[in-house]
Amino acid sequence: MTLRVVEIFGPTIQGEGALIGEPTVFVRTGGCDYRCSWCDSLHAVNSANRHDWKPMSAEAVMEDIKRLSGNRPLTVSLSGGNPAIHDFAPLIALGKSQGYRFACETQGSIAKPWFAELDTLVLSPKPPSSGETVDWDAFEQCLYAAGTTADVAIKIVIFDDEDFLWAQKAHARFPDLPLYLQPGNPMVDPEKPVDLTETTSRLEWLIDKVVAASWFAPRVLPQLHVLVWGNKRGV
Repeated sequence: MTLRVVEIFGPTIQGEGALIGEPTVFVRTGGCDYRCSWCDSLHAVNSANRHDWKPMSAEAVMEDIKRLSGNRPLTVSLSGGNPAIHDFAPLIALGKSQGYRFACETQGSIAKPWFAELDTLVLSPKPPSSGETVDWDAFEQCLYAAGTTADVAIKIVIFDDEDFLWAQKAHARFPDLPLYLQPGNPMVDPEKPVDLTETTSRLEWLIDKVVAASWFAPRVLPQLHVLVWGNKRGV
């Protein structure tokens, strides 16, 4: 069994969501069943890039993780594309036997048994601005697959008022799950600098929306990596 690896990088910090700021090594795999209008990782989504994705065994990936982390057990984030396309069970077993922790973020469209072996599962259903439609039955299957072992949270990207109202309805479906909101980033070209004034303005807009609605369930967070590095890859 091989993984189609786009990139392995770190250690760096987790830039968003439930583990924001945590030292992390990232394993990004290729392929996705979604085509979100504002995707910031098209190099791991578009099949035109598949020839750049490297087939690697779990053992080879683990060796790269250990080299990058200096054999110090850190959190390993499984990313994509949609990492749920792949079978990460062998890698997770290898890493956990050596003290590494594993987190995964996925949109919740494909459930896998290895979700139950994760330390953290972040489900990120895509709001209307993405152009995708969430299959809530599939989403619930992801929750079922995670069981009671993984810490599960929801993260939703907000671009506009419609997304915000949609997020409130999504939270009403799963009120017991921790919820993280982040403002959408329309500037996804890694070759162009990010307008930090616009980025912080969008964050302020989202904070104001939450406060005005007296909706205090979610935590509102920035994309920390965008504030520091823009859209550069591999950081």
